[in-house]
Amino acid sequence: MQEARGLGGWLRRIAPRSARGAVTIAILPDAQVKALNKRFRGLDYATDVLSFPSSAHDQSDDRRAKTPAKTPVRKGPKFLGEIVIARGIAQKQAKTLAHPTKIELRVLALHGLLHLLGYDHEVDDGKMARAEARLRRKAGLPLGLIARVS
Repeated sequence: MQEARGLGGWLRRIAPRSARGAVTIAILPDAQVKALNKRFRGLDYATDVLSFPSSAHDQSDDRRAKTPAKTPVRKGPKFLGEIVIARGIAQKQAKTLAHPTKIELRVLALHGLLHLLGYDHEVDDGKMARAEARLRRKAGLPLGLIARVS
């Protein structure tokens, strides 16, 4: 997917200091994201982004799930986890919001990264929303996921 080029480097540049480590980003067909959502969260629909924290950061909420496979021991930077983005949903959301898919992928990757860092917008009294808004402004992005539903 052409729009995803450079997504990892971009995320590394705008990430908060607490995000020092390695992250895997997968952009998958909606059907595969739906299967992951059902398997790990018990929800039978595709969602825009899922986060799978490494065992060191494993917590669960509506957009995070347990790591799908044992994470191998890695040398080098610590492994924060995996971010999975639904390609079709990202494209539809970008069209609806009248911005490029590249921008939507960044919004979703940022949201997923914050979940990998332990943020939980369902229960944190706005802490994740504030972090997302701050980093979104730093990166020059439009409304983040939390702001869209608020």
